[in-house]
Amino acid sequence: MKKSVAAWLFAAPALIVIGLFFVLPVLVGFTLSLTDFDLYALADLNNLRFVWFKNYVDILQLPLFWKSLGNTFYFVVVGVPLSMAMSLASAMLLHSRLALAKPLFRTAMFAPVVTTVVAVAVIWRYLFHMRYGLINYLLSYVGISPVDWLGDPTWAMPTIILFAVWKNFGYNMIIFLAALQSIPEDLYEAARIDGASHWQQFRFITLAMLAPTMLMVGIMTLAGYFQMFAEPYVMTQGGPLQSTYSVLYLMYDQGFKWWNLGSASAVAFILFVIMAVLTKTLLHFSQRTEAV
Repeated sequence: MKKSVAAWLFAAPALIVIGLFFVLPVLVGFTLSLTDFDLYALADLNNLRFVWFKNYVDILQLPLFWKSLGNTFYFVVVGVPLSMAMSLASAMLLHSRLALAKPLFRTAMFAPVVTTVVAVAVIWRYLFHMRYGLINYLLSYVGISPVDWLGDPTWAMPTIILFAVWKNFGYNMIIFLAALQSIPEDLYEAARIDGASHWQQFRFITLAMLAPTMLMVGIMTLAGYFQMFAEPYVMTQGGPLQSTYSVLYLMYDQGFKWWNLGSASAVAFILFVIMAVLTKTLLHFSQRTEAV
């Protein structure tokens, strides 16, 4: 009994922090999504009414929601595998014996992660400017006409994906590098003695040993990429033709442009449900793969 009380006392500070800064805001946000909380309710709470799940129904019937959801899935489906592939490739390069000046390259590759996303997005916006951007200036030397990277619906999202991958791959690279360093070299030596090729060593040793790490990195990257907001907000303002308009951008507009805070909360919880379902699917798929 005494041990149980002592355990709860030690855990109490952490539980209080979690309750105040996570559980309570989530409950308040969900309650808010069941109301018509708007600018009038903000001025006088007597104007607040419970509409229950009307906000969810209205959001799901909004064409702009499905447009933004499609854009977000495009960003996630292309960006997450590309980011993980670039992170793993960079980690393997730094882990190899051929890499020189490893501390310098580790710092250079991790530097984008610690830079401010808004400041870097502004720089990238000028780099990809149609008239004055460095990218079109370099392409002109190989005879390629200027491309409106951020003004063309075809190229706007790929440009933002490229920026997001460059900005975030360094964090996962450090995780992969730590995981690669934990793989025993004896496994590779035994495989080489048995005549395994480099591809076979990568497939049956590296990828197999990195499977738990890749699952964790995949879930973290998936959650981060579903929260796409700063990139289109700074670089394209959701355009052109709403081709970079994301679910989080819709939530921002509903909450802080139109002051429909109830609808904005509903968008947030719909996104939460989508992310939870995808995460559960990944975990289920991983468990089935391990069982096989």
